[in-house]
Amino acid sequence: MAATTRTALIEITQKEYDKLTRLIAPLCAAQAVVKDDDDTSIKDVIAHRAHWIELFLGWYADGQAGKEVHFPAAGYKWNELRRYNADLRLRQKDLGWDGAVAALETRFTELSAFIDGKTDAELYGGPMKGANNHWTPGRWAEAAGPSHFRSAAKYIRARLRQMP
Repeated sequence: MAATTRTALIEITQKEYDKLTRLIAPLCAAQAVVKDDDDTSIKDVIAHRAHWIELFLGWYADGQAGKEVHFPAAGYKWNELRRYNADLRLRQKDLGWDGAVAALETRFTELSAFIDGKTDAELYGGPMKGANNHWTPGRWAEAAGPSHFRSAAKYIRARLRQMP
């Protein structure tokens, strides 16, 4: 069930981040960069999650500034996420494991500061400006943070079971 208060959002964000970081802490770069059948690695997934937090924070800032909000990003539609994610992997191909983990930590810190700096009304009082849907900023933050942390952990656990 989605969070509906700032306090609940803070708790679930920290909880899911902690689970994910405990899971990836023992991994070495050699494990993290092994590609699966879809040409995706654990490193790619971690870097992807960091990037989506950055996207969310940009969407929010653009909406607050009255700018056009590009969902998911300029030049892409929601039904083109496969292409967007493949293009993102290409843009992040030179990012190493340590860089991906550092990016996740940085974006988590930024997301946490964002949530900490908002009231319940700012997070859940109405739709996010520029989003053109009914999702609140809190719901978008949860999708970009804890929901993505949870799905990353699920992917990584499955990948680790496949590795010798």
